[in-house]
Amino acid sequence: MEIKSVGVVGAGTMGHGIAQVFAAHGFDVRLADTSDAALRRGLAGIENSLERLLAKEKITAADKASTLGRIGVTTDLATLAGADLVVEAVTENLAVKTELLQSLDRVCGPGAILASNTSSISLTRLAAATGRPDRVIGMHFMNPVPLMELVEIIRALQTAEETYRRVHDLALRLGKTPVCVKDSPGFVSNRVLMPMINEAIFTLHEGLATAEDIDTVMKLGMHHPMGPLALADLIGLDTCLSILEVLQDGFGDPKYRPCPLLRQMVDAGYLGRKTGRGFYRYD
Repeated sequence: MEIKSVGVVGAGTMGHGIAQVFAAHGFDVRLADTSDAALRRGLAGIENSLERLLAKEKITAADKASTLGRIGVTTDLATLAGADLVVEAVTENLAVKTELLQSLDRVCGPGAILASNTSSISLTRLAAATGRPDRVIGMHFMNPVPLMELVEIIRALQTAEETYRRVHDLALRLGKTPVCVKDSPGFVSNRVLMPMINEAIFTLHEGLATAEDIDTVMKLGMHHPMGPLALADLIGLDTCLSILEVLQDGFGDPKYRPCPLLRQMVDAGYLGRKTGRGFYRYD
């Protein structure tokens, strides 16, 4: 069965980016969140993203209008009943994601695929919480979703081959490069990335260099397009902490222990770009 209609739950940075990409490639999308205010912010984010692409002549005014025209919004999960695929993009928390997937399992048709944009949580555990574990899979998009080419496709132990093949082919239709990854804490991307970010935070915490100088070393010395501390601000320091906790819990290895400075900043509400302050300030 061809995937034509898509639901996206969570209108934050990742969710509205995912909705934008699906709509830009011709899919009818319904973006869901718990409040009208969150949906307004999500739509504003999509419009701003499309406006930047228009200014760079990556799309036309007609492209922008048609993309926006394919996106509907809702605060009622029941309206996702007819979707062929639903992607959850809510906070990186096992209990929250489990409860949401169970709700979607009750609402969606029996043939619908439930995908998670989790960046670290076990897909096998998420799938086991539903009545359709063979049709649960991970679609880990990268931020910013409209610009980044990669999608990590994570197979739960229960994921059916047909489910994997359909989602793999879907990622290609979105213009993405799909990479198949086995279910393991942090998968590939964050298992490699988060220890580097954490170590950069430790070097700042220990006073080895300023945030700017640490990032400059990695940009100019390692040819990274963005320094690890600036990247942590972009990802969200709360998300970085959650992923490190999943890695530490999953492997029981002290090398994944989050830096105390990271915990302090999250406790203070300094979460990066989304709050206007992280390792840098954003006005």
